[in-house]
Amino acid sequence: MPMKVVAQIKLPIEKEMELFEKKFSSSMSSKVSLLNKITHYVVNRKGKQMRPMFVFLIAKMNNDGAVNERTYRGASVIELIHTATLVHDDVVDDSDRRRGFFSINALWKNKIAVLVGDFLLSKGLLLSIDNDDFDLLKIISVAVREMSEGELLQIEKARNLDITEGIYFEIIRQKTATLIAACCAMGAKSVHADSQKVEDMRSFGELIGIAFQIKDDLFDYGTTAIGKPTGIDIKEQKMTLPLIYAINNATSKDKSWLINSVKNHNKDKKRVMQVIDYVKAHGGLEYAVQQMKDYQQKALGILQSYPSSPYKDSLELMVKYVIDRKK
Repeated sequence: MPMKVVAQIKLPIEKEMELFEKKFSSSMSSKVSLLNKITHYVVNRKGKQMRPMFVFLIAKMNNDGAVNERTYRGASVIELIHTATLVHDDVVDDSDRRRGFFSINALWKNKIAVLVGDFLLSKGLLLSIDNDDFDLLKIISVAVREMSEGELLQIEKARNLDITEGIYFEIIRQKTATLIAACCAMGAKSVHADSQKVEDMRSFGELIGIAFQIKDDLFDYGTTAIGKPTGIDIKEQKMTLPLIYAINNATSKDKSWLINSVKNHNKDKKRVMQVIDYVKAHGGLEYAVQQMKDYQQKALGILQSYPSSPYKDSLELMVKYVIDRKK
């Protein structure tokens, strides 16, 4: 996200975000100095902080511009539990980098990384339980369950590459969209919005999350300013929307060539480029872009029922950014 856009989105929640960072750091404290050293490292390599931004903007939009202690705790719980899942992901993927920094497992080995993930998870659970925020805990617990199911569904389906569009949307809904949906529901719930409003906000987050993932799929085909296709998803045998569309609309001869390419020739650079060219020539990108825009419009439609406010403006900017971003 370009810094200018971030600054603009953050403007109506600047005070809250500053205070949140302090509260979030203290929510990680421990008597074990090794843990403090690691969590300090985690806090200092934060990304764009889109998740807490959603929590605060939605809380303020649903509560005449006011937030409360529950909102801060809700945002902290999401970040604690999300960070725990990232730490575990890096171990699972054997990844030594995260956002350009060394991952925890690269610096402190897998066993410590898994334990740190468990520690952060329990900190998140206790932060809710100690304050009787069971409604907030339920939102994030459902999200963690869905994220795990989505990952496993993807692994199960990747083996035989027979992913239908319906399964693809189910995977990205669970894997990516469910966490953004939880942030949005959490923001509304933290200020005691009625159940319909909480559900609307959850749907809003889900729609943005799906659009966000389709945009990610498109980067593999070089739809950035640089315009160079990477083919990384194909190399990793990931079924993305442009490819699924091309496979589902191909002749049986082309279909078996595409599946065979992804399954058995995914390390062959020339073959990967041929697959990318095929998908582009057969409308895969246009189809994905159209779907992405449809989800974006549905998300903006949910915001229409809200009166004008700086928070609503920031959320609309966020929804537009999801599609316009360059990386």
